[in-house]
Amino acid sequence: MGIITDDAALSAMPRTAAKADAVVLLPEVGSTNTYARELIEREGEGRWPFASPSAVAVVATDRQTAGRGRLDHVWTSAAGESFTVSFVACVPRALATDDTVNGWLQMIAGLSALDALREAAGETGGGGLKLKWPNDLFCGGLKLGGILAEMVMLPGELDRVAVIFGIGINLAVPADRLPTPQSTSLQLHFALGRSGEGQAVDTAALRDRIAARLVASLRLRLDALIRDPHAEAPRLAGETRSLCWTLGHRVSIHYTDGTTLEATALALNDDASLTVRDDAGATRTVRTADVDVLNH
Repeated sequence: MGIITDDAALSAMPRTAAKADAVVLLPEVGSTNTYARELIEREGEGRWPFASPSAVAVVATDRQTAGRGRLDHVWTSAAGESFTVSFVACVPRALATDDTVNGWLQMIAGLSALDALREAAGETGGGGLKLKWPNDLFCGGLKLGGILAEMVMLPGELDRVAVIFGIGINLAVPADRLPTPQSTSLQLHFALGRSGEGQAVDTAALRDRIAARLVASLRLRLDALIRDPHAEAPRLAGETRSLCWTLGHRVSIHYTDGTTLEATALALNDDASLTVRDDAGATRTVRTADVDVLNH
């Protein structure tokens, strides 16, 4: 249990409170990432347990009204339907600013989310869970959730920074309320512990199980990357290639300057970048962009 874990979190997220160093649970908030960032900037280490290099703090909400995705996409959620949780960790500034390895920070959050989702879905039932480069969770070829990683300066710190991983997952969104035809929800693929036909998913308990497992996985994966980033990066690349929904598919790349490109995704590189081949046959390296898989 962490130093700022509140009574609401202790009651509704006991497994997460036991695993994380701090947990805040809000009934409603605009954005869990924004709330976490403002708390860090306002309170610094006075309320966040970053004295330990392995500390992970959690901000969760029942309902998010102004969530942000990659490239300013909007992510909203209704109570009882979605997983809207931000995870806060501290990493060396040298790692966060090293372009040869820092792409793995966001990818590690995706791998940790898959660890948690596979456990929640049952060890034999998670085969359809994949990552879409660089920040989406997919199931059965459809978008299940997304991840937004943000770096925040720690007040008074020169050598370390905080990284906020905002993770949104459709847990029990009915098919007729999914945001797009390319979206899906966890309950549409897995039984999720329902005890009888037609019974609703206990999304509060499910959120707690997923968040607790995610904290543990995120801590282990970050610790390994921090210890030896240039040795860990190739290992992460090997693991991620087998889970990457993007590879081998025709994709549409949306760059931050507003331009787009259609290409075929060829390879995931050791620095977490993506190699694609355009229609002229030229290969390109993509490091910062939003990538949609076409015709799926």
